[in-house]
Amino acid sequence: QPPEYFPMSLKIAFIGAGSIGFTRRLVHDLMAVPELRHAQIALTDISKRNLDMVYRLVKRDLEANGVKTTPTATTDRRAALKNANYVFSVVRVGGLEAFQHDIDIPLKYGVDQCVGDTLAPGGILYGQRNIPVILDFCRDIREVAAPGCVFMNYANPMAMNTWAANQYGGVCTIGLCHGVHGSWWQIAEVLGVPMQELDVVAAGINHQTWFISVKHRGKEMTPFLLEGFEKHPVFSKTEKTRIDVLRRFGYYSTESNGHLSEYVPWYRKRAKEIRKWIDLSSWINGETGGYLRESRQGRNWFVHDYPNWLKADPPKFGPECRSAEHGSYIVEAMETGRIYRGHFNRPNGAIIANLPADCIIEAPGYVDRNGLNMTVVGSLPLACAATCNASISVQRMSVEAAVRGDLTLLKQAVLHDPLTAAVCNPPEIWQMVDEMIVAQAKWLPQYAKEIAGAKKRLATEKPLGTNKTRGAARLREKTVADIEKDSAARARAAAADKAMADRQARTGRKG
Repeated sequence: QPPEYFPMSLKIAFIGAGSIGFTRRLVHDLMAVPELRHAQIALTDISKRNLDMVYRLVKRDLEANGVKTTPTATTDRRAALKNANYVFSVVRVGGLEAFQHDIDIPLKYGVDQCVGDTLAPGGILYGQRNIPVILDFCRDIREVAAPGCVFMNYANPMAMNTWAANQYGGVCTIGLCHGVHGSWWQIAEVLGVPMQELDVVAAGINHQTWFISVKHRGKEMTPFLLEGFEKHPVFSKTEKTRIDVLRRFGYYSTESNGHLSEYVPWYRKRAKEIRKWIDLSSWINGETGGYLRESRQGRNWFVHDYPNWLKADPPKFGPECRSAEHGSYIVEAMETGRIYRGHFNRPNGAIIANLPADCIIEAPGYVDRNGLNMTVVGSLPLACAATCNASISVQRMSVEAAVRGDLTLLKQAVLHDPLTAAVCNPPEIWQMVDEMIVAQAKWLPQYAKEIAGAKKRLATEKPLGTNKTRGAARLREKTVADIEKDSAARARAAAADKAMADRQARTGRKG
């Protein structure tokens, strides 16, 4: 049907719209769909400065492409959400200041993280900051958004945020991640076939999703993956953790080498062995605090280069420039009825038989005008399920701790985290969590009554986090001057998906 058939009242809101990469990228994707060009775009953020910078770029891009809708920008979240049909969350509660604590404090206790946004102490504390805010978003959506509003969460820790929103927020929430797509191309490359010719089924939990079926023209190709990855001239060096898990499990993980290494107890437990399992050609391959470094560089570069962004020719909207991010395809499918197949984060129920019913799984689904319908996967291979179940127990405790403000439960969640348990003893974990909540107190209102006690314990107990290391594989942060000389670093600094940008810069491949 022609674009004019679709209702002019469609409204799409972005929370955390001051995000350097995601907001602008998602708006471009949405505007690549002719039927969505009439939609109202509402941007909101707590940072007026960041919001204004992104708003000016988005407004200019829309005008340059002849889109008549005028975006709005406000720090009044409820005003932005009023009558919204779709809401995207791309927030990082605590920003890079809190992120620094997520990486640096655990290092004092021997916990060396690459990203620290999903599991391990960094991901767990990130969830404690995010979940109360996510529930505030859900309250506003219930009260002022359009009936049936769909909440799409791009923020990590994905599973914890989506779990809290669905269980306690009372809002239909879909968690979105590009992990499956970001690994699909690797499989195509090692098999030597076009990506579009592969039919894959990936299932598990976010950042621990497994390619349980990879078919090419009806033939199952999973048995050929290990040999392909071991012989690949690049992946054999950059994906050593993932290849080792593939060798022992029989299935390839969707998540990056650095991410996977920090979710399991085997590869980052001994500082002197970490470099054996990672690669420093890209932060995503396992560098200590790699994503923090990239994020800081990206922020500094955006502030420096913003005038040039405004001067540059605006991008042209169209299908050829549309990214693989799920968000625009979901809106398109729900509004037009065109069927979209992707991998989504939703409450399990009975989708994956050997994972708990209440957890958030990542699995295939189909979207059309009737909404999102997940497909039944059945049981995961036992080793894959065991790894997922260990993380799910940590996620469940973390969500409950965040909702209740229960410090003991929070410490128990960290106690059961696989990497932390491989490195720390219980007294160290108790003290580390005390130190983290004190450092992050201004973002943890649910623990307000616990902060004084934690400070007292830290002042009277023998310090246990005494490591002086910056990490087993930490690289120097690039200055703006360094980035100006490095085209790959410039591409990553401007990108929403920094891992994808790095790959494109190194290989010349897109998508």
